[in-house]
Amino acid sequence: MEVSMELHAVNRKKLLSRMSDQVKSMGQPVNGVILLQGGDECTRYCTDHTPLFRQESYFAYLFGVKEPGFFGTLDLSNGKSALYCPRLDPEYAVWLGEIQPPSHFKDLYGVDEVHYVDELVEVLNKSRAGVSSWLLYLLYGKNSDSGNFSQPAQFEGIEDFAVDKEVLHPVLSECRVHKSKLEIDLMRYVCKVSSAAHIQVMQECKPGMREYQLEAIFLHHVYRYGGCRHCSYTCICATGTNSSVLHYGHAAAPNDRLLENGDMALLDMGAEYHFYGSDITCSFPVNGTFTDNQKVVYTAVLKAQNAVIRAIRPGVSWVDLHKLAESCILETLKENGVLQGDVQAMMESRLGAIFMPHGLGHFLGLDTHDTGGYPAGTERINSPGLKSLRTVRILEEGMVVTVEPGCYFIEALLVPALEDPAQRNFFVEPALEVFRHTGGVRLEDDILVTANGQDNWVVKEVNNLGLLEQTVCYSMFKVL
Repeated sequence: MEVSMELHAVNRKKLLSRMSDQVKSMGQPVNGVILLQGGDECTRYCTDHTPLFRQESYFAYLFGVKEPGFFGTLDLSNGKSALYCPRLDPEYAVWLGEIQPPSHFKDLYGVDEVHYVDELVEVLNKSRAGVSSWLLYLLYGKNSDSGNFSQPAQFEGIEDFAVDKEVLHPVLSECRVHKSKLEIDLMRYVCKVSSAAHIQVMQECKPGMREYQLEAIFLHHVYRYGGCRHCSYTCICATGTNSSVLHYGHAAAPNDRLLENGDMALLDMGAEYHFYGSDITCSFPVNGTFTDNQKVVYTAVLKAQNAVIRAIRPGVSWVDLHKLAESCILETLKENGVLQGDVQAMMESRLGAIFMPHGLGHFLGLDTHDTGGYPAGTERINSPGLKSLRTVRILEEGMVVTVEPGCYFIEALLVPALEDPAQRNFFVEPALEVFRHTGGVRLEDDILVTANGQDNWVVKEVNNLGLLEQTVCYSMFKVL
């Protein structure tokens, strides 16, 4: 897929407009320069091995630059964009290829000017000459998911400039929350590629394989057929009891279990293309046939996901949607004799967080957990399950969210719940015992909030491939 640099020009125009409004609202003159520093290529520890570089997301959003070592500016007074490329040593051409001049990057990325990094101070000095109240706006702020901070640009001589590190981050983060048409088209493509890869994995999966073989099928497909060299995150290929480990697949749990007959698989994998990602989770029996107990859990999650997606539209509270998912799961477990009592009472005791300790989903874009979850004026809800929500916002047109309810049997949560006077009476312990140590189910689709409802990219793309049901299609398994 060819990606037009107009996508990033639109992003820059949005930021300039919103920054201008913000600066005006503060009673300041609209002048100065927005400065971002792109990512730098790093070696692995003390070696000369350089892992494949991926651009810093805010910089990618504005400029689409794939190379390391760049800076970028936007002039608030005239809207001009500029890139600053590193001046490479001639030895670069021997090992890494032709050294491109600034004009190459000007044409490639569609900006107004390109200079060398060592000319940055000179250009900034020209911009501020004779201008009162001129400021250098730097990106600095906290990521509400990781707790880490965006790092402001650094260069030799920056101490001679008046800088502002407060205004840019919240404005730019909010720009990324609402997707443009060009961003939507790109993300829809990534979902199409990832959906097809998940289907191939399901078709080839069978007992006797290793989890990493499922991961390999996915990675091969998205790269070979979609040109996706990066994934949005580390693949989760969990089978059996591993499917109750929410972030399985990390270095200490490396997708290496042998698939056994009767296992459920939970595969959370998403490709990335031109910096924009997807995030899809499928759950299915590795032998193609659901057991009665697997049907119970899968149906609980599917009902929850379908109910949430039907309810999505502008003006709906994400917190209410999370609670809707919880209540659907609890109701289905009660209908099948795993739980007893009043579902509303279960909700008030936060029993839903025992089975679904994570949030319903998150914003999606250049990062898997994209920006804007907790802007100024919003706060986390400090109660089980709800404290894991990655946003508490009201949905708006143009947002892209994942909807990923899950139902898991996690001993670290079940044991204390069974000892808790406020929760233990809701469990039918003999029935619960059958489900313990069986893992869990999660279903995750990527959803665009539209003016009148939603557009489910995963369902659409799976159906375009001739399959009948949503992420996991009943036509592939003997469910009914």
